[in-house]
Amino acid sequence: MDKQGGWSERSTIDAFVRYTEVLFQNFGEKVKYWLTINEQNTMILHPGAIGVPENGKLPDKKTLYQQNHHMFIAQAKAMQLCHTLCPNAKIGPALNITSMYAETCRPEDAIAAHNWETIRCWSFLDTAILGRYNALFLSYLQDRGLCPTILAEDLVVLKNAQPDFIAMNYYSTATIAASKGNASDISARAGDQQIMLGEQGVYRAAENPFVDKTAYGWVIDPVGLRLTLRKVYERYNLPILITENGIGAPDKLNADNTVNDDYRIDFISQHITQMQLAITDGVELIGYCPWSVIDVVSTHQGYGKRYGFIYVNRGEFDLKDMKRIKKKSYFWYQKLIKANGQLDKLT
Repeated sequence: MDKQGGWSERSTIDAFVRYTEVLFQNFGEKVKYWLTINEQNTMILHPGAIGVPENGKLPDKKTLYQQNHHMFIAQAKAMQLCHTLCPNAKIGPALNITSMYAETCRPEDAIAAHNWETIRCWSFLDTAILGRYNALFLSYLQDRGLCPTILAEDLVVLKNAQPDFIAMNYYSTATIAASKGNASDISARAGDQQIMLGEQGVYRAAENPFVDKTAYGWVIDPVGLRLTLRKVYERYNLPILITENGIGAPDKLNADNTVNDDYRIDFISQHITQMQLAITDGVELIGYCPWSVIDVVSTHQGYGKRYGFIYVNRGEFDLKDMKRIKKKSYFWYQKLIKANGQLDKLT
């Protein structure tokens, strides 16, 4: 980043490929499933959520979409290299994917929901999997003067990527209304001032009265997972691996060193039920990885927001004794693994 400009420069493509070559050569015999770049769409669409440069200034949108294109090329080359060096392994993109609901049955709301679902999800998956830019997305980039520089050989590289599966991070759905064409289209996501939602002329965020929310304002929508899985599998016909799914909460450590996180058990249980229904629907779902085993630093809320099955005894700035404490959900999930995911066999 300091010497060459990071993803804004094409030289980073080669640097990334060299990095993946080292990984494939050293771990290719052990690792059978590889993910390329985690949540590329989040990094591009919400760059402030993962860090701000030292100068405090984020790249403009045109720069971000050029970075995005370079990531696409690097990812495609990494996939080809994986197939060459690790013929028994599988590799795929890892994106944050979610279904979008129209706020009402008004046609303009349906168009807005389709706009945002395409820009946020399908545009990234189409390029990674189908090897081409989504037509609506390309029109959007051209209309707004955001098109990256795309070389003729880039299109060949994209076509030859041939991923083996789709890794999908799912947390919640979103509800979308038609743009009003003014500054009121843009608003901060509930509970998260670092992510702004909405774009003039494209869509605006709306509320969904039929879903629950976490303590941090994130939508809880297990049925939305089933819908998202169906959409993704229908579009791409590739196996799906859920690589992140979980609930962030301000877990409380009791005096007896226990954490009763029944809400986490309930959240995961409901999502697994919908996964099972999606499989019945015909979706080829090959795995589920909850987020996360242990409490980690949340990108947005630090250590106040916890995701793990294991509690880490520390505060935001006070490290305390850093003791690891198994939450109630830990023992529940342990039983679930033994039952091979069959919720009806839990006692």
